[in-house]
Amino acid sequence: MKEIRTIEGTFTDVGGRYAVVVSRFNSFVVESLLQAALDTLIRHGVKEKDIEIIRVPGAWELPVAVKKLVDRGGFDALIALGAVIRGGTAHFEYVAGEAAKGIATIQNASGVPVSFGVLTVDTIEQAIERAGTKAGNKGADAALSALEMVSLCRQL
Repeated sequence: MKEIRTIEGTFTDVGGRYAVVVSRFNSFVVESLLQAALDTLIRHGVKEKDIEIIRVPGAWELPVAVKKLVDRGGFDALIALGAVIRGGTAHFEYVAGEAAKGIATIQNASGVPVSFGVLTVDTIEQAIERAGTKAGNKGADAALSALEMVSLCRQL
């Protein structure tokens, strides 16, 4: 039997240029995601000069900024960060769903990895848990995904 070839990304010596697109809405949570993402990128060898931060009003606006950056070029991966917290209306479903769909569409059409670090949670407590307490930090997770995808894409 032939040996099965496996290709996967790594987290060492990845380098590259990264854009972090950050929603200002729910900033009490999102700023923790941003700090963790930046820390992760830098700890894995990405130079500060190779990171650009772009701020948008909310998660709804993330896809248009991501699209503009992909069209501009020059980035190996993008990281989208935000927090959508369910309220008493259907607004949550529209914002969360369209942010996810918009970002996925851009990534799939462009071939540029866009890591989805947008929290979509039912409560403020869940958001806080995912921004650095019990459930880890999803900003760091999004940065790790971006690094791994850059490494993988280079191999493919």
